[in-house]
Amino acid sequence: MVKTSIMDDIFYLAQRQGRISFYMTCSGEEASVVASAAALNQSDEVFAQYREQGLFLWRGFGLDEVASQCCSTARDPGKGRQMPVHYGSKELHIHTISSPLGTQLPHAVGAAYHMKLKEGGSRPLLQSLANGENSSATARSRTPEKRIAACYFGEGAASEGDFHAALNFASTLQCPVLFLCRNNGYAISTPTEEQYHGDGVLSRGQGYGIDALRVDGNDAIAVYAAVADARSKCLSTQSPVLLELVTYRIGHHSTSDDSTRYRDPDELQSAGHQLSAIERFRAYLYSRKLWTDQEDREFREHVRAECLHALETAERERKPAVAGMMTDVYQNVPKHLHEQQYAALHQMGVDDL
Repeated sequence: MVKTSIMDDIFYLAQRQGRISFYMTCSGEEASVVASAAALNQSDEVFAQYREQGLFLWRGFGLDEVASQCCSTARDPGKGRQMPVHYGSKELHIHTISSPLGTQLPHAVGAAYHMKLKEGGSRPLLQSLANGENSSATARSRTPEKRIAACYFGEGAASEGDFHAALNFASTLQCPVLFLCRNNGYAISTPTEEQYHGDGVLSRGQGYGIDALRVDGNDAIAVYAAVADARSKCLSTQSPVLLELVTYRIGHHSTSDDSTRYRDPDELQSAGHQLSAIERFRAYLYSRKLWTDQEDREFREHVRAECLHALETAERERKPAVAGMMTDVYQNVPKHLHEQQYAALHQMGVDDL
């Protein structure tokens, strides 16, 4: 959580200095993200929104990879064609972040349904029977996968149509998907009281026949316990679960936002002091004599130095080849894109296509 917070501070300031074009912090929501990541299995397929950088770090995504993506270097798997904070890692089972709000929700359900069909689902079994295979032997040989799909989203995304479609599919098809809603109080500038009049996001899951639980999203231990239990339930019952993690977005929505225009600065200061997940967890560690001021100070200094080094290194790295700007969409690039590519490169004075 501390590593995520320090990284956010450095990259946020880097954007303000014009070193990167855009950034979004996880300030105030570190426990909801990192503690939940710790409770998941490393092989669980994750579909995140855009504030889950702590999950990436937890799974082993390096600060150098974060910097390369935000600086759009040649090392970025997206080849610099996506805006900053849109990370992704096939090796870490984290699907690439998508800009449109809520699109990851039905994708997560689809992945979970695939897991169900692949191992022990009704359709493969029926297909086996149709092929004349022994039913008892087939049933014994098929056991559910020991992994689930986990989907992160904010309460604002729960107002999107994709949210309702995803929950309905997950419920009717009984998919092992864990929905993790970070209810941070604001959908950009819209407070929760203007988003819904019902009982938060929790009741929507219940309306679709999905087991749902509300958790203090700023309590790392509570989040870990709830996610671990929910994941176990998803696996054992091969069905969906919805968790509403109640937290608070201390930072601006993004570097394109000024939250002081729609909420009182005193509210931010008070929330930052009273609701800080990092301070709460640190106090717990101190009380158990598991962490000291010196360890905390040394760790913060180390992470800060590592993060600055990663950013400075990424700034010196070469950029992706301009000629690759229009590749990776079609297997065979159509004629009109070849023409546009040639015109663009000619305009830029690049001769090598």
